[in-house]
Amino acid sequence: MLELSQVSKLFNPGTADEKIALTDIRLKLAPGDFVTVIGSNGAGKSTLMNIISGVMKPDYGEVLIEGKPIHALPEFQRSRWIGRVFQDPMAGTAPRMTIEENLAMAYARGKPRGFRLGVNRSKRAMFREQLQRLGIGLENRLRAKVGLLSGGERQALSLLMATFTKPQILLLDEHTAALDPARAELITRLTDQIVRDLGLTTLMVTHNMEQAIRLGNRLIMMDKGRIILDIPEERKRHLTVEQLLGEFEQISGHQLSDDRIVLG
Repeated sequence: MLELSQVSKLFNPGTADEKIALTDIRLKLAPGDFVTVIGSNGAGKSTLMNIISGVMKPDYGEVLIEGKPIHALPEFQRSRWIGRVFQDPMAGTAPRMTIEENLAMAYARGKPRGFRLGVNRSKRAMFREQLQRLGIGLENRLRAKVGLLSGGERQALSLLMATFTKPQILLLDEHTAALDPARAELITRLTDQIVRDLGLTTLMVTHNMEQAIRLGNRLIMMDKGRIILDIPEERKRHLTVEQLLGEFEQISGHQLSDDRIVLG
């Protein structure tokens, strides 16, 4: 479904600030895979997501969806195949538009030109039905401005919008990190439910090691721009945070020293 072949990225080449962001990344996701990504600050996780989504282009290598190279396509063209939820609850939605207007915009993604964003009765009924799945009452607030929602409500809406048209690839970029523990747990539960219900192929970056182990069928760990661990479902099922930390230290030769890492 998704493949990265020998992807490398270098920032500020030839200067004193030169930094290797990604080195020879080789990664394949089968249809329906839910892969969690963990690693310290500067490991290359965000760069990986940006290259898949089209925010950045690799210096070397290819990004393919269903065998077709997409690494030369701009971000807006990739949006027909890729949905993304960001860390910031303010991103991914239009705050001055209503909930139903935001959903209409998401629904129109990838549709032919000329598709109208207007909300008619049948579309409104469909939006209510989809919002009910979230279980937080947004179906009764269709005409509320999104900017008035709480961070958790807005992130739940962003998650629904990103998955509304069943994208071939869902990218979750630390999408619970900015929320308090209760709301983070709500979004985690909704994420698991939606990904399972829709069978979405998903790549999720997280700083929460317990979350990385609990969710999905596969876990990869990054360090200094490389994938150093790729743990399949059967091993992941019995994995503990302590074992994961031990494997990281054994392979990388140093301790995981990122204050943002949450051990669970």
